[in-house]
Amino acid sequence: MEHPPPLGRGLRRRPLLGLGLALSLPPLAPAASALEVMTQRSIGRGGESLPAIGLGSWITFNVGNDPRARAQCTEVVRAFFAGGGRLIDSSPMYGSSQPVIGEALAQLGHPGALFSAEKVWTGSGARGPAQIEASRAHWGVPTFDLLQVHNLLAWEEHLPTLQRMKAEGRLRYVGISTSEGRRHTELERILRTQAIDAVQLTYNPLDREAEPLMALAQERGVAVIVNRTFREGQLTRALARHPLPAWASADAGATSWAQLILKFVLAHPAVTCAIPATRQVAHVRENLAAARGPLPAPALRDRIARTIAAL
Repeated sequence: MEHPPPLGRGLRRRPLLGLGLALSLPPLAPAASALEVMTQRSIGRGGESLPAIGLGSWITFNVGNDPRARAQCTEVVRAFFAGGGRLIDSSPMYGSSQPVIGEALAQLGHPGALFSAEKVWTGSGARGPAQIEASRAHWGVPTFDLLQVHNLLAWEEHLPTLQRMKAEGRLRYVGISTSEGRRHTELERILRTQAIDAVQLTYNPLDREAEPLMALAQERGVAVIVNRTFREGQLTRALARHPLPAWASADAGATSWAQLILKFVLAHPAVTCAIPATRQVAHVRENLAAARGPLPAPALRDRIARTIAAL
């Protein structure tokens, strides 16, 4: 779950990107060669691969019935698929994000590339199935690819439901999510004792507490989905006050602070997919580009982390 800033605040990532309506931008139509080099990572134990950049929807897609904002979200989803993206993540917690995603998918003809990542978020295990069905109806999909227990809420009750759905062919992958470094001890216990396919957690150059859990997930063949890569935009806004080091482009292939952060995240061998949230077409294109080309080696990752921490 990426946590961008509230609507109307901090939508800028860097001055060069601009803040024009997404509708004013032409559709993205990258060359086939660009898509071929996008970093792909395996999810689960079956060997299926996903592009390493996904799309979060927390706050950015919670736009209610505003037709202009909904149209802008549709253009973001259009650019996301055109750029080779697949995984879109949401939750019942995210206000109108689910129906906004559903509207975008319907307008785009329900792209076959979609990898739908949804969550169950209720303190009652008995209410879980009805909530999941309501989420499915909002998305307009026959089934979800991945269902995650949101922030470990009542996970003991929900995991059996999700496992049963998977056994019955109504779900492909089962996961757990958390954010902001919360409940890591409990998450470790789940990783060691439960049969899950994916874990979602917070990770970026400043928030690295999850690295032992990520290593454990990798050891157990569990996919790692990363949220809050930009700390709700706080990190990129703070870095925007400083010039991007010349070595970021020369050594890491990054043309912005956002790309440098994402390349740092994706270079961790346990990471399957990062899911930054945005309502700007330019930003989703920039994010996807971070998954193309080489990723930083360990020494360069350390330099990225030190540089960002010092600023």
